[in-house]
Amino acid sequence: MNDTQKRTALITGASAGIGRSFAYQFAGHGFDLVITARRRERLEELRTALVADRGVRVEVVVADLADPAAPRAIIDEVARRGMCVDALVNNAGYGLPDPYMRTTWEQQAAFLQVLVTAGAHLTHLVVPGMVERGYGRIVNVMSLAGLLPGAPGSTLYAAAKAFGIKFSESLAAELDGKGVHVTAVCPGFTFSEFHDVNGTREKVQKMPSYMWMDADEVAREGVEAAMQGEVVCVTGRLNATIASLAKVLPGPFLRDIVRRRAKNFRNVE
Repeated sequence: MNDTQKRTALITGASAGIGRSFAYQFAGHGFDLVITARRRERLEELRTALVADRGVRVEVVVADLADPAAPRAIIDEVARRGMCVDALVNNAGYGLPDPYMRTTWEQQAAFLQVLVTAGAHLTHLVVPGMVERGYGRIVNVMSLAGLLPGAPGSTLYAAAKAFGIKFSESLAAELDGKGVHVTAVCPGFTFSEFHDVNGTREKVQKMPSYMWMDADEVAREGVEAAMQGEVVCVTGRLNATIASLAKVLPGPFLRDIVRRRAKNFRNVE
């Protein structure tokens, strides 16, 4: 691929964790990058490292996806810089650690804006161009939680992730044969800042090491799945086994297991 044909990947929540790893993976596939998150300093550090390590063009766009105007502003800025989005990684997200009734609605509304609406909006903005060019990769970073019964604590988290999985499946079906692949990547517990931010690090660090994956492993499997057109990718053998069991175990039994285990990784009453 020569410079005039070089493709660009837009990655949200790129300042740390899985998003940062996706940036390295797409750069390794020869993509230029647009990385976005709220923390400019982190993004600039990543930009410097990627340019030095991978030799690709990296543009930084600082944005807060809790703002409903952010998706349009990001895409307008990408266009202003003379780029188009050939791959989109909807990775930005977080968890609210407390039970539903111990949060404010403003907290929940912002959570839904970031985890549900912003990703759907960005996708809606970039898909027409992908279809016109006959090439696109959309990666929605979801969770194993979206394939399991909801757990107490961070009450809308599993629901938001389940939405993203179904959204990915439906859009993949709509875009079949158009050169645009849509993939929901569903990791389990992953080493990142996620649990530090939502205040559950002390709980989850007691979980056995075999339950955890490295962010680089998650991103590598996710990019491979997206390139191959896999619609739902559950990363890691253990997580894939859990997802398979969830399809066949009786609902009440599975819900009881999830409810009882939630105290190990959520703040529950």
